[in-house]
Amino acid sequence: MVHKFNPDLNKVYLIDKYVMYHILKGSGGIEVDFKSYHDWKDKLIFLEKGQYIKFLSENFEVRKIEFEDKNIFRNKEVRVLFKHLVALGYINFSECETCQKYLKSSVFSDQASDIIDISSKQWYWQNPFHANQEEYHLIFDVKDIIDKQYKNHLSNDKLSKIIGSQGHNAQALFKSKVGFSIKSMMAYKRFLESKKEVAFTDKSIKEIAYEYGFKDPAYFNRVFSKMAGVSPYQFRESVDYESTDTFLADLYYLLELHHKEQRSLDFYADKMNVPIKTLSKKVKDKLNITIGQLIRHELINSAKTMLQTDISIKEIAYELDFEEANHFSAFFKHHTTFSPSQFRVLLKEKTNT
Repeated sequence: MVHKFNPDLNKVYLIDKYVMYHILKGSGGIEVDFKSYHDWKDKLIFLEKGQYIKFLSENFEVRKIEFEDKNIFRNKEVRVLFKHLVALGYINFSECETCQKYLKSSVFSDQASDIIDISSKQWYWQNPFHANQEEYHLIFDVKDIIDKQYKNHLSNDKLSKIIGSQGHNAQALFKSKVGFSIKSMMAYKRFLESKKEVAFTDKSIKEIAYEYGFKDPAYFNRVFSKMAGVSPYQFRESVDYESTDTFLADLYYLLELHHKEQRSLDFYADKMNVPIKTLSKKVKDKLNITIGQLIRHELINSAKTMLQTDISIKEIAYELDFEEANHFSAFFKHHTTFSPSQFRVLLKEKTNT
């Protein structure tokens, strides 16, 4: 099923099917499972059942594809898209020419499952964990176990036994490639899912604690408070998933209008009618990044857009209010690892392949 729509501001879209979001237009942030993302442009986002997505600006236009065929997800090659080890599973749309052709020509056909096969191959090609195919399957075998066992507080020995003959190898591989131990990832999964229960249900905190394997609700409160920075009760009070608060939408709108010529926090605080400290704290609390980082995101995105045109690098630097072209080039390379000219060469290579 394919559906093109303009998502409501701050509405929590709870995922009850395997879906892909293709963002056609928009600016600002996206929240998935309590994490905010600003590098979503030019990506296909894949979400599995139990996740949620929220759009933090009101100017998004999104194509959503729901995948009905349950048999698709029994395929080991496919699960990488929906069992990514961070909150957001995605592939880079610009690097997948087949994806582009498919979505342009046949997205409204009944064969929407084809995009799954195309995207899975692209995900492996992008190789985000720098692993070979066999290592990926072992990593995602472990992820399957985490998804089934996260409510149980298992020791490393029990985890190894559940994994099977490759238990100890899997623990070392997982830590090496993913950067976290299996036990840490299981604790994170348990915390994330309990946060959703606290935020989106009316279950008592005591009930949630028992459901997630804590024999002592007071201990659950301590663990939750340590990881979230607030108690479960305070977190529930702070999360209003039907909120109409336009603070972030207003800020994103100002950034879109003024980021090319305004880098000053004073300017944005004045426009938002709040003290600088209040603005900085609210942005940090809501997005876990600084307003300076937000401004840089906007500048980089504008630069990338202009670099896809014939505008000279010198003109782009001037348009983005850099005093010298070499200042812009150094800024762009620092935040993307490519110089503007290298980025242009990469774009041309992708276009010609």
